[in-house]
Amino acid sequence: MYGVNPYEKTIFGPIFTTAGDTSPYPAMDNGMDSLISLTPQSPLAGSTFIPVQSTYPSLFRPNAERPRFSVSYKWWEDEATTVLWAFDAGEIQRVIRYGLFPDENLPRTALQSRNESTVDSFLFTLVQPHERPFIANLSHVQKVEEILRRSKGMSPALVPWSWFPSVVSREQDPGAIAKAIDAESRLHFTRIPFEEWVRYSLGYRSILVESFLEEHTKLFHYLLNYFDAFPEELKRYAEVEKHLRRRSPFAHRALVQSLLTVQSGGEHRPPLSPVPGFDFIAGPIQRLFKEHPPSLTAILKVLCVLEVRFERMYLHIPEMDWYERFDTTVTFFEDVLASTSAVDLARTLTTTDEGHFSELDERDLMTEGPVARQIIVEWHTLSMAVWEVCSALPDLIPYIQECVQTLFLIRNYHSLTAMLNGLQKYSILAMTFNNVNSATGTVTLGPVLPADLFYLLNPFHNYLAYRQQFHEAPGIPFLLPHIREFKQHGQGVLRQLFQEIQIPLP
Repeated sequence: MYGVNPYEKTIFGPIFTTAGDTSPYPAMDNGMDSLISLTPQSPLAGSTFIPVQSTYPSLFRPNAERPRFSVSYKWWEDEATTVLWAFDAGEIQRVIRYGLFPDENLPRTALQSRNESTVDSFLFTLVQPHERPFIANLSHVQKVEEILRRSKGMSPALVPWSWFPSVVSREQDPGAIAKAIDAESRLHFTRIPFEEWVRYSLGYRSILVESFLEEHTKLFHYLLNYFDAFPEELKRYAEVEKHLRRRSPFAHRALVQSLLTVQSGGEHRPPLSPVPGFDFIAGPIQRLFKEHPPSLTAILKVLCVLEVRFERMYLHIPEMDWYERFDTTVTFFEDVLASTSAVDLARTLTTTDEGHFSELDERDLMTEGPVARQIIVEWHTLSMAVWEVCSALPDLIPYIQECVQTLFLIRNYHSLTAMLNGLQKYSILAMTFNNVNSATGTVTLGPVLPADLFYLLNPFHNYLAYRQQFHEAPGIPFLLPHIREFKQHGQGVLRQLFQEIQIPLP
């Protein structure tokens, strides 16, 4: 079950058995504390823990670090071939990038078989206008290679493991050592692009994931060498192990295994973890492919949106939570895909909002009870969802802008302001130095936010412009300003609000 540490109780057998423990890692404390007795005077001290040989057992097996994944039919592989012979350049580019097929030469073979004009049109969608004269001089084969190069995501350069146990760090606190090891492990994790995690999760071989695991096996051997040279450090690293338990499971396993190998005099063989280390990301991706309707073009768009979320959850943060499951919920984007028009999308959002607001009463709003809190959470969730979709698929921005205009006409200020906030986030993200006016020292945002509605997001005097608009044309409210107004002016504000909420929407 998710959240259970792979080294707890069963993995090491009787070494880590402690009756009556209630801590998340009770059995491990007994085993690690017993290593403290390995002082320089003990019989094992100074002995050679690493056998003199040219090969060593690997600490990790790639197939064992993801949940088992079996489907009767890999429908996406057949659809990949179909897309490569179609004419949508964006869909072809996504199929090439994610590479959900066993033969890596499939896109090359398919594109080389297409006529020259088709290949030219594909390539022109990937290059800047000033590049076209140079592209025109390439041969047909070279143009195909250029399409493949530009369609595949750029992988960061792999780096060798560069954290080593050292006598220089002997003054460091065990917690600081654990944090440094975790930071090194996370660095290697960030070297693996999202599309590679998708391929690996679905059972395809990933050289980058294998390299990640190999680097952690190297950590295991670095530690063995270090403990052989400095057996007095065993006590310190037994404490490091405790600090590493809720950090990188791979670095933690390397440390635990090195301590166990020392304790057993070099005879302990690495066991497999009962919980796959990559379950937190591979499991959700596998379920997405099992539960999503079989449409490769649709699911690749979903993956593009999820990539933005993946980077926010695991990369753009000071420290990574290795036990936080990857959230593959994309309710808003599914509504976008299922809608027949922007007006239809706005009405879908409004129907959902009306249901949530129908459960809200004055008391819940006064106390910021569960219904009010949930509505506020949903506002922030929708805002982030819009930002993710715009970041992943900018072609959908006009569709979202049209939806926003419809929401204004039907007076759904809840979804309207949430979507405006998401567009605002994206407009700042898409800002470039080309928008900078050096004379005035100002930056102009891209033309993403509807200029006639931007005033609703002005926070001046607790969103005064929005509150005036709401009182003139009531509807489904943007709740946060009303809660603040209630705290400032009392319950009469809420009575007026609920009278206005009850006015039927046009």
